[in-house]
Amino acid sequence: MPASTAAISSRESGRLMSIPETSPTNTGWIWRMDTFMCRLLSPCRLDYNDAVHFGIFVEEMRQGAGQRAAFRDVFELAERADAWGIDCVWLGEIHFTPTRSVISASLQVASAIATRTRRLRVGTAVQVLPLNHPLRIAEEVATVDHISEGRFEFGIGRSGVVRTYDIYGVPYGESQARFREALEIIREGWKGEPFSYAGEFYRVQNAIVTPRPYQVPHPPLRMATTSDETFPAAGRMGLPIFVGLRATEIPDLQAQLAPYRQAWREAGHPGQPSVYLRIPVYASTTEKGAVEEPRESLTAFFARQTELARAAVGRAGAGPADRRRFQAERMASLSYEDILAKKVAFGTARGVIDRLAQLRDELGLDGIVAELNPGGRIPPELETRSLEILAREVVPAFK
Repeated sequence: MPASTAAISSRESGRLMSIPETSPTNTGWIWRMDTFMCRLLSPCRLDYNDAVHFGIFVEEMRQGAGQRAAFRDVFELAERADAWGIDCVWLGEIHFTPTRSVISASLQVASAIATRTRRLRVGTAVQVLPLNHPLRIAEEVATVDHISEGRFEFGIGRSGVVRTYDIYGVPYGESQARFREALEIIREGWKGEPFSYAGEFYRVQNAIVTPRPYQVPHPPLRMATTSDETFPAAGRMGLPIFVGLRATEIPDLQAQLAPYRQAWREAGHPGQPSVYLRIPVYASTTEKGAVEEPRESLTAFFARQTELARAAVGRAGAGPADRRRFQAERMASLSYEDILAKKVAFGTARGVIDRLAQLRDELGLDGIVAELNPGGRIPPELETRSLEILAREVVPAFK
């Protein structure tokens, strides 16, 4: 998987236009391109220089499923993704929420997926670094990298779920500093040489991390960025990033990505900065189905995201309270039509292609990480059908 992307072309032949249609079934959210006449007949490859990474994000368990069934669902989904040409399965990390997810130990799940697949890459999105000892993380990641024979992607972050920190007894106000120290230790440990480290939270004396990673010098790193402060920090460190549209909107991301890219250049890092967008994606056989089939699940999903955002307001380490409060209340005020227009990529295959192409153009993306069942209420047969449409009709347009 390439870590860099060429600049998006601005030539007239590749310009994307957002033209809302007004039929009762699409309510202005279906996006179309004003060029590429082949779209009138069927999806075809987009005219971009570089292929787009296309992964799927796995976190939510199907509502009503038991824990055994939830793990089986994850493994079956990964096997389909491997067979159908998806680039990577990205695993979330959720603790102490049994109705939402069983993936609390994402590295162990990644290891199991690696043994069940042959081509598919597997990654974390994200491993919450402040909640575990960095030496242990370094060892386990290197082990998964060997089990997968170099197919592992290491997504990292600190999470915005303050309740998890409370239960673990780790002050959320320390999460940024703990994250920085943990990352320094992990990178140093992967060199395979004896090293020591003395930080505010972690002290290491003459340690040798074993094994060293399979990939040289280590698995690709990618950092989750959500706050204004983390974007330039990731750029200075030369880290590719994940972004999302849960609490933010397109203008917010455009404003945040500019200092990320500027910090990357000013730090003198080679290549181009890389941005993957995690976004709910649902493909149906009709435009009406794309609107109605995920309605219940998506509505429940954003209601829960609103409550999670409200829970972080005023907490140390969560950023300015006014900003957090504004984001939470903006999310709470969204109608279903607003969500379709601003937060997701839903449609027929052609509609999804055009929506993702529009997002790539606006944000300069080189990767999409599709969240297939936000809310966990989309029936399994519809989720599988959506993935097959994506794999067979949408993904080839970006390769």
